[in-house]
Amino acid sequence: MWKQQQSTGQAPVTKPTKLVVLMAFIRDEEGELRPAFEPREVQSEDKAKMDARRMAALGTYAGVITWSRSADLVNGEFGEPVVLFQHGDVPEME
Repeated sequence: MWKQQQSTGQAPVTKPTKLVVLMAFIRDEEGELRPAFEPREVQSEDKAKMDARRMAALGTYAGVITWSRSADLVNGEFGEPVVLFQHGDVPEME
């Protein structure tokens, strides 16, 4: 038997989400920094830091960075990025 939820007449409250992103950079033929791949969303800050440290240790990339930011996806609002780990050459964040 299904339970019916009572409506309070209010829109559901959406909790802000935290986005955690990992990026790596390489240098092109002219020496300019370019993304090595599309930004990757990571499930947790701890995993992002671990992955970024591992990538930095490989020496394959000119730079690696991971950051988090709050995100209200319903309203399209994003908080300021907080750098979790950065190594090597990374362009300034906009």
